[in-house]
Amino acid sequence: MNTDKLSLEKMQEVIDALLGPDGCPWDRKQTPLSLCDYIIEEAFELVSAIRSGDTAETAEELGDVLFLLLFETALASRAGQFDLADVVATNAAKMIRRHPHVFGDTKVADQEELLRNWERIKRGEKAENGKQPGAYDSLPKGLPPLLKAYRIHSKAARLDFTWATDADARTQFDAEWREYEEACARGSQDEMEEEFGDALFTLIELGRRQGIKANAALDRANLKFLSRYAGMEALARERGLDLLVMPMADKDRLWNEVKAAAAAKPEA
Repeated sequence: MNTDKLSLEKMQEVIDALLGPDGCPWDRKQTPLSLCDYIIEEAFELVSAIRSGDTAETAEELGDVLFLLLFETALASRAGQFDLADVVATNAAKMIRRHPHVFGDTKVADQEELLRNWERIKRGEKAENGKQPGAYDSLPKGLPPLLKAYRIHSKAARLDFTWATDADARTQFDAEWREYEEACARGSQDEMEEEFGDALFTLIELGRRQGIKANAALDRANLKFLSRYAGMEALARERGLDLLVMPMADKDRLWNEVKAAAAAKPEA
């Protein structure tokens, strides 16, 4: 262990200094609400670093997220609302309560039973607090649509409200896609958007059943396209070609050349 590394307490000391009378004017102006956008931005940067496989960048981005979470906690502590000890104690108690198969005597046969048990425990917690929420009331409204659809389907599966088999889900997707094509034939933009959304919603469930998260899969496809297009641009520059005026057939040839080169490259 490297004892020269700064501790969590040191990070809290840094935040206290930033918020102190002689601290940073920008930091002292921040509020719990003003930090929200920064938390979202840093979370996206963290996810990007993790998916890139760059461990040094991942460690840095984890630090940025941790800093903001401690910053939020410091603001709450100064307002007399809660402190870091409250946050840690509340979360630890919740995790222990929701994992009786680890910290108690509950036995679960498989992951599906585990998730259904988790759902029952959550409902029990709400009932104890005098709340009778709907199944989806806790779904964050600000989730990106692809992730939100995945969460909706995941919870539907735990509630036993989904297609019985993968084949049934595929049949539903085929039906939704036909409805989209029919809407295209009719030419109604609003109807096309609605039917496309229905098909996409069902496709996300098809992926979920195979362990595929639509958000991650699409991000991977985005990165692959961007990498290949950058390769096309590099080849075009080397050969003195202008992609903007190049015929589509020539662009396709460049694209396929880049694709073939990537496929031939040995994996690290």
